[in-house]
Amino acid sequence: MFVLEYKVYPKQYQIDAINEAIKTTQFVRNKVLRFWMDNRSVGKTEMFRYNTRL
Repeated sequence: MFVLEYKVYPKQYQIDAINEAIKTTQFVRNKVLRFWMDNRSVGKTEMFRYNTRL
C-alpha cells in the first residue's frame, strides 16, 4: 500500500490536483494488477513495461 500524507491548507486547484493524482495512481495500479491476473506467467520486466506504457 502506498500512503501519502498532506498537512496543508490547500487551495481548490491543489485539492483537484491531489484527487486527480490519486485517481491516476489507482487506475494504473488496477490495470497492472488485472494484467498480472490475466497473464500469470509474466515477470517483473513485462509488468514494468506495461506500467510504463500506461
